[in-house]
Amino acid sequence: MAKGGIGTPLPRLEDGRLLTGGGRYSDDCTAADQVYAMVVRSPHAHARIKSIDTAAARALPGVLLVLTGVEVVADGLQPIPHVPAAMSPPDIKLPNSDGSPHRVIRPAVLAIDAARFVGEPVAFVVAETLAVAKDAGEAVQVSYEELPPIADVVVDSLVGDAARTAAGFAKASRIVRIETDIARVTGVPMEPRAALGHYDAGSGRYTLYAGGGAIGRPKRELAIILGIEAERVRVIARDTGGNFGTRNSFYPEFALVCWASRRIGRPVKWTCERGEAFLSDYAGRDFRIESELALDAEGNFLGLRAMSRSNLGAYTASFVPLTKGTQLMTTLYDLPAVARAKGVLSNTPSTAPYRSAGRPEVMFVMERLIDKAAQTHGFDRIELRRRNLIAATPYTNAFGVTYDSGDYAGSLETILQLADWNRFAARRVQSEARGLRRGIGLGGYVESQSGAPNERAEVTVLPDATVEVVIGTLSAGQGHATSFAQLAAEWLGVPPERVRLVTDDTERVSVGAGSHSGRSIRLAATTIHQASAGIVAKGKLLAAQQLEADAADIVFADGRFAIAGTDRGIGLFELATRCGPIADAADVESRVGSYPYGWHVCEVEVDAETGVVRIERYTTIDDVGRAVNPLILHGQTHGGIAQGAGQALMERCFYDPRGQLLSGSFMDYAMPRADDFPPFVTELSEVPSTNHPLGFRGGGEGGITPALGVIINAVVDALADLSVSHIDMPASPERVWQAIRGAAKRTG
Repeated sequence: MAKGGIGTPLPRLEDGRLLTGGGRYSDDCTAADQVYAMVVRSPHAHARIKSIDTAAARALPGVLLVLTGVEVVADGLQPIPHVPAAMSPPDIKLPNSDGSPHRVIRPAVLAIDAARFVGEPVAFVVAETLAVAKDAGEAVQVSYEELPPIADVVVDSLVGDAARTAAGFAKASRIVRIETDIARVTGVPMEPRAALGHYDAGSGRYTLYAGGGAIGRPKRELAIILGIEAERVRVIARDTGGNFGTRNSFYPEFALVCWASRRIGRPVKWTCERGEAFLSDYAGRDFRIESELALDAEGNFLGLRAMSRSNLGAYTASFVPLTKGTQLMTTLYDLPAVARAKGVLSNTPSTAPYRSAGRPEVMFVMERLIDKAAQTHGFDRIELRRRNLIAATPYTNAFGVTYDSGDYAGSLETILQLADWNRFAARRVQSEARGLRRGIGLGGYVESQSGAPNERAEVTVLPDATVEVVIGTLSAGQGHATSFAQLAAEWLGVPPERVRLVTDDTERVSVGAGSHSGRSIRLAATTIHQASAGIVAKGKLLAAQQLEADAADIVFADGRFAIAGTDRGIGLFELATRCGPIADAADVESRVGSYPYGWHVCEVEVDAETGVVRIERYTTIDDVGRAVNPLILHGQTHGGIAQGAGQALMERCFYDPRGQLLSGSFMDYAMPRADDFPPFVTELSEVPSTNHPLGFRGGGEGGITPALGVIINAVVDALADLSVSHIDMPASPERVWQAIRGAAKRTG
């Protein structure tokens, strides 16, 4: 093994380039003779489009094109298909209870008959300059007839073991209940979306430059929208400045720039402004969950009942948060359960998978139920968890999902030690001396990783002493250029810095579904390992020829082929120099999921006079199966904690009753900052996954999955002796202050 292989905390190889301005993001992509576009968006949440007058806009000097729904129909463009990834079996189905099919409503790239959310595209203006395009956009006159808001149920399913759950509730001596809203949030990646489309009339091919979560999926979906063969589409995505799932789905502007380029014969560029992003990015979360937990007198869990309602927004972009949340509602605990899952359309932007889609929501509910049971009925909250943990794996939960492997009880004991739980009382006294109330929260999680099952790696050892890895998972900051290089280093014995990753161009990448659902490291490891083994096998034959030996006598170690028992050998790179590139490829179709898990502990201080909450300590243990790069994994955990804290304490997309977004800028949408956090204590557990040939699980979502429940548990604990038993998210100073005053009134 070369230095820097699996398990090495190697600093990220890509950071030097990125920190010195070498990144190339979507807005950095330009083309000769390009023109500029802007989107005219609906100011109404729900309105019939009576007419669109584009004459004044078209008449402005420099305006090249104005497109509306009329042209969409005339040119036969298809709706955005939102082709779902073919998920693995753990993603349970949610059949409608009445036997009817799910209603799937897909958006046109420009609204045709009606606008269904504030910010929906209704016209696309292209001009010689962006300033002219904006002026022309102002000149487009749209006549609307406002319509009442809708709330249309398109999924209504009942899953789980109803009989066992009912029996458990019938004999329960304690029942606790929580009704809560999991607020809608937006991903706010550092880089807003941008797209450059170029149609080449000579070849009849389209090229789309757009960073996101993948290149294969937009290639297929763009072809469907335009009604052409996928071979006529090329998608290029250089660097992507953040994703978090909200950029995985296809956006209308991707098709609009390509369509417009075909009509005018020049490349068309569009760049999203932050205000547009707040209005039109796919959102995350947005659940209403009603749940109750039944216990006996000793604290044994007897059953869980829940009703989960997912606000899908105006169109059905994805059911993943609803399905994945439902399948893991019992989390790490052994109990029967039944859940009703509803998907509801509304006049808001569509929701899509947002980091650990669906799982943070249900982990929040379960961990809050446990703490409420302890607070209300006098149980010890740690003992409640110990008593009801899954004892052994593999384990099939109430919804038919089989967890692969894990030491749930052992990791619980580890987190209590890491967090110095037993000395919390002393820290509470210290906070009280400063006039602050201190609380501590605990929570566990299990996370489902599946995603699109197909991946391919093409690995080539080149004569210039580099290894090229072509693979279809796209990085948005996860450190693939480092972690994947470490995989190749492990199995080919080369320095990681000699590995070059190619992921960003469908001319090179033939198979691959991008990064989502923790699939990247699991499928990359499998394919790179198999391709590397193929290179070693081919290399032994070539080395035998060069060394004039029998291939059976050739051994490979540390990047060198040698005749066994001798010092005669040849290095891998020297072999490629003599014989030419050595290449192999491997495909995988993995329909088996894996289930990372872990525990988090949070301590907060609350100022009861102002409601201000500050996180003082945060400790985690997350199991990743095997850690390729611990340094990157710790960084992923830190980022996940920050996202979870943002949602728990401050983030919320807020709409008025007419569907107008009131949190449409950073003046109104709060984001966590670095000085909101203490240093984190993060620990990795490595219990190999029995569902993966190399034992890997992904590690990108563990930081956020339990964070919502852990943080709110800590806030409620700080205020428990004031009779506060629950606080909905975000636990803003105003909301905390109101909870304290409300409890005082009830008990006064």
